[in-house]
Amino acid sequence: MAEKVLMKGNEALAEAAIRAGCKTFFGYPITPQTELAAYMAKALPPIGGTYLQAESEVAAINMVYGASAAGVRVMTSSSSPGVSLKQEGISYLIGADLPALIINIQRGGPGLGGIQPSQADYWQATKATGHGDGQIIVLAPSTVQEMTDLVALAFDLGDKYRTPVMILADGLLGQMMEPVELPETDGVELPEKPWALTGHGNSREKNMANSMHLDPQELEDSILERYERYLVIKQDEQLAESYLTEDADITLVAYGAAARVARSAVNKVRAEGISAGLIRPISLWPFSVDVIEQQVPISSDFLSVEFSMGQMVDDLRLVVDGRKRVHFYGHTGGIVPTPDEIADVIRRIAAGEKVNQVAFRSY
Repeated sequence: MAEKVLMKGNEALAEAAIRAGCKTFFGYPITPQTELAAYMAKALPPIGGTYLQAESEVAAINMVYGASAAGVRVMTSSSSPGVSLKQEGISYLIGADLPALIINIQRGGPGLGGIQPSQADYWQATKATGHGDGQIIVLAPSTVQEMTDLVALAFDLGDKYRTPVMILADGLLGQMMEPVELPETDGVELPEKPWALTGHGNSREKNMANSMHLDPQELEDSILERYERYLVIKQDEQLAESYLTEDADITLVAYGAAARVARSAVNKVRAEGISAGLIRPISLWPFSVDVIEQQVPISSDFLSVEFSMGQMVDDLRLVVDGRKRVHFYGHTGGIVPTPDEIADVIRRIAAGEKVNQVAFRSY
């Protein structure tokens, strides 16, 4: 077994990206993800890589566009307000079918909000990362080890489907230190990219990286082709973890750091004889529809636990489709709910109570 290293989440993301063949990073500092950029600034130049702190998030994402068009593995990282500034460039990446890894270590909002951990960017990441008809793959780790493991997968999925991929974490995971087993550095084989802008010497037709289609039919054709890929992604790339769901009357659904708290609450009420389980979506887009669908005949109630006012709960409700009750519990603004809070909500649901609180909704 490889030796484990104690690392902060942000730094583990950076090291994993380098080991996955990324030698190009463009970004701009913002709390709580700045350690990632600082790590890249130290680590990339000695191995012949390129680190550039751009003058703004807008500049950084457009540099990502250029590097991706040239066929290299490239990433950027930011936190919530910074990702908002990158949205136009992300839409350009989608429209030009260019892969890139985007890290969002979420903080509270809207606006400048606060620097505490949040999950209030779920809608932005999964519904409207940029303007137009487009999506990106979104992966949500719940441990520092998983932050490390998902980096290579994110790069591979981006290359496979020619799409940007986002790792959506939060300030809790970004700043947390845990033992990490890092991937091996040998044998990383990057895929061929015949579409890249690498020069052609008149040996082939020139490649273009372009998201503009002035002819309406041409634009529609490009979007329809992209949506064919989205259908494949939805079918083949759903990722989720189930915990004690085989006999769960009440199934919690939580992702990222919220899933850690929810898991502790499940253990707590299980010890009291309440049959609860947890589904942890790892892929937020595509949403983990299949595993939730399989749980609908088993559970009488579903509880979405989030560090927000309730965003993923909308996707959960769409899957359950009124067949069972769906509840929500969460805090926002950087307040992290405790296992005892969530366990209390589970007890009330098990007792059939109607709870009317600001931080609790039942549909």
